[in-house]
Amino acid sequence: MHERLNYAPCGFMSITHEGIITEVNQTFLDWMGYKQADLLNEHVERLMSMANKLIFHSYFYPTISLNEHVEELFINFKDSKGISVPYLLNGRRFETNGVERIDCILVQMKKRIDYEQELRSAKRQMEAAYVAKDQALVKLEQLHLEIEKKQTELMDMNAILIELSVTDKLTGLKNRRFFQDKLEENITLYRETGKTFSLLILDIDHFKKVNDTYGHQVGDEVLIQLASVLKTQTREADIAARYGGEEFVVILPNSDIVESKIIAEQLRHAVELAQWQTGSLTVSIGIATFTMEDSDATILKRADQALYASKENGRNRVTHINDLNEKILSN
Repeated sequence: MHERLNYAPCGFMSITHEGIITEVNQTFLDWMGYKQADLLNEHVERLMSMANKLIFHSYFYPTISLNEHVEELFINFKDSKGISVPYLLNGRRFETNGVERIDCILVQMKKRIDYEQELRSAKRQMEAAYVAKDQALVKLEQLHLEIEKKQTELMDMNAILIELSVTDKLTGLKNRRFFQDKLEENITLYRETGKTFSLLILDIDHFKKVNDTYGHQVGDEVLIQLASVLKTQTREADIAARYGGEEFVVILPNSDIVESKIIAEQLRHAVELAQWQTGSLTVSIGIATFTMEDSDATILKRADQALYASKENGRNRVTHINDLNEKILSN
């Protein structure tokens, strides 16, 4: 590694497509308290908590695969002492001599800390001004305004960071992390009140063919348009999210088997009738309705089994997992 890159004022890391670290610069090692031998040939997820691994799998890998680059991903890495350190990550995929690599630039998130230090400094000045309030009345009023401004800026920054952490950058839908939280909330509500809900999993039929025929840019535009259809066709209380790749999920609160199938059919029909750059496009949908025996893992598995049945039975169709169970019993 060139010495200028090795000691650049930002972290640098190069990983394989599988996530194995092949290069890391001294700046990042110094920041995190590691040595080269600690990280080289290790998996990058070794540095992540479970929540950040989910971010990496649901956003980083799909985005790199589709766009060949990732911009401003907010993520935390654990230093040698196990302390979580926030970073902004920019990554780009490239291939040399048939070997694929992903180069990542890492910038520490120090601006928020700077804002907090400015706030504390302003408050100390305000306290001093109260001691000599007769002489510092004008300055005190100015400090009040500065504090309000800094507090507003900090709250705005927090709101933006929170929204970024739960939003899929490509489609504008909620991401997998947000979906998982809402799924757990609906499960808790069901166990406390008995309010049932259903889960849809949608998958674009022959999406690989779309990318192969029209290119990834058109593939991205198809994903964006499908997200728009979901937004317009779902109810206000429904929770639509991008689960990963061309797969989307929708939580339907207060929806039983019959109602969930009606909503799913409306979605499938809306997609089929929409105008697409590719000429035509369809989706297959799997549904599961939550029961007392379910958990977050089992309802996802059951909806996925129903989706698989829709694919196996010709695509462009809706299948509720109960339809499969009833078919088995009748046979």
